[in-house]
Amino acid sequence: MALSTHRTTTALLRHLTPAVSYLRHISTDSTSTITVETSVPFTGHKIEPPSRSVDTTAQELMSFFRDMALMRRMEIAADSLYKAKLIRGFCHLYDGQEAVAVGMEAAITRKDCIITAYRDHCIFLGRGGTLLESFSELMGRKDGCSKGKGGSMHFYKKEGGFYGGHGIVGAQIPLGCGLAFAQKYKNDENVTFTLYGDGAANQGQLFEALNMAALWDLPAILVCENNHYGMGTAEWRAAKSPAYYKRGDYVPGLKVDGMDALAVKQACRFAKEHALKNGPIILEMDTYRYHGHSMSDPGSTYRTRDEISGVRQERDPIERVRKLLLAYDIANEKELKDIEKEARKQVDEAIAKAKESPLPEPSELFTNVYVKGYGVESFGADRKEIRAALP
Repeated sequence: MALSTHRTTTALLRHLTPAVSYLRHISTDSTSTITVETSVPFTGHKIEPPSRSVDTTAQELMSFFRDMALMRRMEIAADSLYKAKLIRGFCHLYDGQEAVAVGMEAAITRKDCIITAYRDHCIFLGRGGTLLESFSELMGRKDGCSKGKGGSMHFYKKEGGFYGGHGIVGAQIPLGCGLAFAQKYKNDENVTFTLYGDGAANQGQLFEALNMAALWDLPAILVCENNHYGMGTAEWRAAKSPAYYKRGDYVPGLKVDGMDALAVKQACRFAKEHALKNGPIILEMDTYRYHGHSMSDPGSTYRTRDEISGVRQERDPIERVRKLLLAYDIANEKELKDIEKEARKQVDEAIAKAKESPLPEPSELFTNVYVKGYGVESFGADRKEIRAALP
């Protein structure tokens, strides 16, 4: 009798499975609200922090998973290309920090500006950049986002509101405040997110720029991506006060779990509303990079492998979203594995196309040096003829 009942139940489930799968696929694109609590509370400085309850949808969670899986695969592929000597120079990878990129994008529009340091590949992708542009730029090819002349540290997409990666530590911060000044001057009702690492948080130019932003109530949001190591130096060895969200003193701050995409979304939305009404705010994203500082850094001489694997197991941003998708029955394990396989395929195809892209012409060395029509430009076969144009 028990065996018969088991067979009947098994047969019934077999018939129901396609229907359940069909329903799940409908819910994947659902815009019905799901309310999720952030992993840890926000901590505020001179401001009341936002609620831990974040509204999301099945559609958004799926997009988070797809985007972060693609970013992760892109960075792992860049590691292989660097080791194969197809990428030269400096190369700083973002794997582990993907939640900051996708969470920030979910809270803002492309009319809002982002400017960052040299760990910029995934931010560029989030701003609408393509894999082909990314890998072409990494390999110094013509189809790169900076025409193959910028490399890993100088991705750029002005039409997407992305004002670049910058190679000088902290130098992007005054530029970000300048973008915010332009937005206020033009009454744009948009904001600028200026990203920097904990290693740049002790730079004097940060405090000079922040002072001006506060004096003029600029819509500037300073985002410290605290991955806990400035190159190979732990934050506690470099900063007397590693509470970076409090560093603004007179400027409000918020500490955020930067490994939780929904927490990042909530914080960035809150920060945008604050900055438009009241001026600058600092967000400290508590995050972690799995690779070393750059490809020349093995990343294991100043921290243990157990530390890295511990973060992967407990706080990985992709795994957190995977658990939500499974818990709310939005997708099953096979569907999520298929998304990851598709990400791998997209990356492989983009690399193949990027390898076919030609190198820039030698004459490109002389372009993009001056704004066209202004300043001094060199001409002639030997480039010795100088012409000056006044504004």
